[in-house]
Amino acid sequence: MIKDSLFYAEWSFRTGTITGVDDKISLYQNYPNPFNPVTTINFSLAKSGLTTLKVYNLLGQEVATLVKGEMTPGNHSVKFDDSKLASGIYVYRITAGTFSSNKEMMLLK
Repeated sequence: MIKDSLFYAEWSFRTGTITGVDDKISLYQNYPNPFNPVTTINFSLAKSGLTTLKVYNLLGQEVATLVKGEMTPGNHSVKFDDSKLASGIYVYRITAGTFSSNKEMMLLK
């Protein structure tokens, strides 16, 4: 089994071909965390597609849309700067195709 941060594949030694591929999308922890007032969110995509990256408060209310649109494969970085928000814990969520993932971040003032 060959493993990679973007995808993994099963290699067939008999035929020399890849027999199965599972696309991976990775959402990484923001840094710095906690932050004041700017943080960076990194994510990686294995293939092109419609991608959204949104930030929510703990009540589930959307407070920011950082990415919305077609994205290319590869590593991406987005800065989140919102000095208008109150101190607290926020959740950021990436959705790409049928995949979604959440992480928490803390804003301290």
